[in-house]
Amino acid sequence: MRNGQDVPLFQRRTYQKECGMMRCFYSIVALVIGALPSLAALGQVVRVGTETPAVPTITVQGEGVVRVQPDRATLRFAIVTRDLDPERARQRNAEAARRALNAIRTLGIEPRYLHLETLTLHPVREYNPSRRQWEEKGYEVRRVLRVELTDLDRLPAVVALAVQRGANRLQGIQYDVSNREEIRIAALQAAVQNAREKARQMLTVLNREVGNPIRVTEQALEFPRPVWRADLAALRTTEASPEPEAYAVGDIEVRARVEITFSIR
Repeated sequence: MRNGQDVPLFQRRTYQKECGMMRCFYSIVALVIGALPSLAALGQVVRVGTETPAVPTITVQGEGVVRVQPDRATLRFAIVTRDLDPERARQRNAEAARRALNAIRTLGIEPRYLHLETLTLHPVREYNPSRRQWEEKGYEVRRVLRVELTDLDRLPAVVALAVQRGANRLQGIQYDVSNREEIRIAALQAAVQNAREKARQMLTVLNREVGNPIRVTEQALEFPRPVWRADLAALRTTEASPEPEAYAVGDIEVRARVEITFSIR
């Protein structure tokens, strides 16, 4: 088998066919390997084309302040009675509360604005320094009378009548406004305008302009309800009760803060 003449014909044909197949296989592998850099480059081009370019932004905080006069108030009176017998203490308290309510009703205050709240009863103990011990002094009953006013001009008369007819403690007067939602929105709008103006002033120095808002965040909203307190002893007579101006607490300042991110043009 040193030359082709010694190999049978059918073996030579089989050998030639196998050689042809191997050459074809190596050609396909070379073609695939050669194409890999092109495919990788094509993938890189696609990825670069789909990336979103960075947008320059500026983030600022703004504050808005709205000042309003209160137009309503909530008064809380305490009716406190004491007695050695708990039932008599409760009855005396109920009578004092009834007198105070009836007196306030004479001013034209609607029943829906008058509320008798918590009723508590507890023993009273006082320390006797000479005997160096605590002593039982009967029972105390406490009831809270809440009055809501939408007409502040009636406030002095309500306080005077309540303390004359049974209420012996004025816990405080809390002021408020009736259109809270409108004021809240106005404060937020002022805060947004303040933030945009801040951004405009800073970008003007850089020869740039404020673009569209990208993110707006409400950070805080302060809506105070001021409380007025008085010396009850000075209010026990109608003549001694202050005029409406004496109960004034001034304007209510509503503050809103926002944070806004703007695009830069």
